[in-house]
Amino acid sequence: MFSRISGALLSFLVLLFTTHAGAEIITTGDDQQTISLTIYNSNLALIRDTRKIKLPSGVQTLAFKEISSQIQPETALLKGGSVEVLEQNYEFDLLSPESLLHKYVGKEITLVRKKGDNEEEYKVQATVLSVAGGIVLQIDDHIETAIDGRIIYPDVPENLREKPTLTMVVDSDSHNAQVLELSYLTQGLSWKADYVAQLNKEENMIDLKGWVTLVNSSGSSYEMAKLQLVAGEVNRAPEPEKMVLMDAGMSRARLGEERKAMTQESLFEYHLYSVARPTTLLQNQSKQIALLQENNGIVTKELVLPSGNQSYYYSRVGKIDEKVGVDVFLKIKNDKASNFGLPKPAGTVRVYKEDGSGFSQFIGEDRIDHTPENEIIRIKMGKAFDVTADRVQTDFSIVRGTDKNQRIHESAYTITIKNAKSEPVEVTVEERIPGDWQILSESHEHTKKSATTVAWPVQVKAKNSTTLSYRVRQVMN
Repeated sequence: MFSRISGALLSFLVLLFTTHAGAEIITTGDDQQTISLTIYNSNLALIRDTRKIKLPSGVQTLAFKEISSQIQPETALLKGGSVEVLEQNYEFDLLSPESLLHKYVGKEITLVRKKGDNEEEYKVQATVLSVAGGIVLQIDDHIETAIDGRIIYPDVPENLREKPTLTMVVDSDSHNAQVLELSYLTQGLSWKADYVAQLNKEENMIDLKGWVTLVNSSGSSYEMAKLQLVAGEVNRAPEPEKMVLMDAGMSRARLGEERKAMTQESLFEYHLYSVARPTTLLQNQSKQIALLQENNGIVTKELVLPSGNQSYYYSRVGKIDEKVGVDVFLKIKNDKASNFGLPKPAGTVRVYKEDGSGFSQFIGEDRIDHTPENEIIRIKMGKAFDVTADRVQTDFSIVRGTDKNQRIHESAYTITIKNAKSEPVEVTVEERIPGDWQILSESHEHTKKSATTVAWPVQVKAKNSTTLSYRVRQVMN
């Protein structure tokens, strides 16, 4: 029994000695064969970094440099070759004047000072007693609390790195060069979709150009990377309280213009977009890449008068609104019959139209959600200038009950829509009616859109007006 325990202990000590006594094997971007990025909507990316590395056989420390400084080290996976990972560490204690000084608390440093009119330099030995709230030095038989001169350190402590480094204790069965793939999740890489739409003169067709904007603040650059983008909401487990908080300041830099189209495919319940050519994404860089191009798409314009405050259905108010603006929407069916159909990631659509002189003018923008094929896209453009509405309550009565929450009301309304344009328009009047309701009479036929929403399509001739009138019985409950 004793001999077995002694043998195990000896093996452990040999492993420990071998690991820390041998030279560290460092791999950098120079060893890189390929780099692949899969970037998600939620400030998350999967990195697959393939490198060709020559390792001696046996147990040693392999240090991966030039990785993301926002790596989630618990997600790191090394595969390929004939290597077994025994231990891994993420070294984020980076070399800086401050960190170097902290590492020398209790140790001796050299101060280089100047004296005399000719400022001749001389050296003084000092011991760093503390750096909490300021430096405290012991020099000979006295204490000083400021640095007079520059500091010379005898060396750099082993646990300080010039860049974030992932170190692994590995056992290699081969001494030949091996191709190894390191994959890990990281923050600091994000993407979003933006669309530019050109509306034609007749306002019935539109050209849609989609762009992907990439932002890299991960702390590393990715040269000639294979790039894939995932559109959809990927669930993430709640984060435990962070042990170390690292600052990941983001800045935006120059704009790239690689306009090669992407291919897309379904991935589980998401959509995966693959860029057709390798892409270089530098640290602190924003870059745009073409996502899609759809021309001559069929579009319709909708004018909608939104519902007012629902309180006028259970109180006497008289005039409600005057010269209310009418919302303008562009409606697209995302199908092949309309010359669309490609799945569209969520993003902002900006719409332009040529004026009489042929210059493109910005006419509105809206944000769309993730839109699969055959779904409807409605882009809110703004308020119509020449189409307005007046809303008036013409009658109100309490049919039964005194308690506000159990009363039955009857009320009547007129909505007059005025069209100052030189062509006729159709306006959809939408009203949200609280409680249980019933339309008793109406001048135009309504459509029940939901349990609380009713809609009337109202035709208005050019330079004219049309009045919608209706009476409703409504029960508060």
